[in-house]
Amino acid sequence: MSLRSGSGRGGRSNRVTLLIVALLIAVGLIGASTTGLLAPLEDILTIPLNAVSGVFNRISLGVTDTFTRFNDVQTLQTRIADLETALALYQSELVELREKASDYDRLANLLDYVQGARGQEFVTADVIGNDQSAVLRTIIINRGSRDGLTVGMPAVTGQGLVGRIINVSAGASRILLISDPSSSVSARLQTTRDEGAVIGQAAGTLLMEFIPLDAQVRSGDLVITSGLGGNFPPDQVIGQVTNVRFAASGLYQVAQVRSLVDLDTLEFILVVIDFQPVDLGALDVGAS
Repeated sequence: MSLRSGSGRGGRSNRVTLLIVALLIAVGLIGASTTGLLAPLEDILTIPLNAVSGVFNRISLGVTDTFTRFNDVQTLQTRIADLETALALYQSELVELREKASDYDRLANLLDYVQGARGQEFVTADVIGNDQSAVLRTIIINRGSRDGLTVGMPAVTGQGLVGRIINVSAGASRILLISDPSSSVSARLQTTRDEGAVIGQAAGTLLMEFIPLDAQVRSGDLVITSGLGGNFPPDQVIGQVTNVRFAASGLYQVAQVRSLVDLDTLEFILVVIDFQPVDLGALDVGAS
């Protein structure tokens, strides 16, 4: 019993001694550090500690930067999606505004033409069908007999002659374009008053034939309707001469004519409703 008690007291005594020694060492180190005696040692120990601290700082900054960039990417993607949506809306509105502006310009041109055409009455019509091929070149408009339209009435725009009505229903009409191969319009050169006939071609172009050999035809001359034959009112613009040559027979001149109207992209036209074509065939029958 006495041996165990002695060993227990000895163990506690050793622990107390160690604690006291540790406290003395700590106090000594604190005192030495305060007085600057440990400054060289502290500088030596600071080097590896700073290196380790720098590594952890870089790792921390890298992780923070990664999360920041990830958040920035998500923010940018959201912003891009919002901008793409806004751009689509603006583009749709821009297309609509451009269409309205284009319609306004065309209608304004028609209105100017109507105001300048004295003594003529017109009906404005929308083109609702376009049938143009090498065989047939016609358009369909949304006006018909209930609007006062009849077969033979001419169709024009502010730039010139379009054609004439060949079929009419209650609410629609078919117009034969002057570029159709079966179309023939009595015409004259505005400057010299020399006459001929403007005939449509399979390619959709216009050719003025039967121009007298002595006629002075120049590129740029304006070609207008003559009114002969009674199928069209006089002085309607057909187009401009682009070149001239002699016919293969050598009996007359032939001029290539460019219509001032884009017959392939018509959207609005005017029908001259106070003009009725003259049936000259009735006069021939009466004469016989």
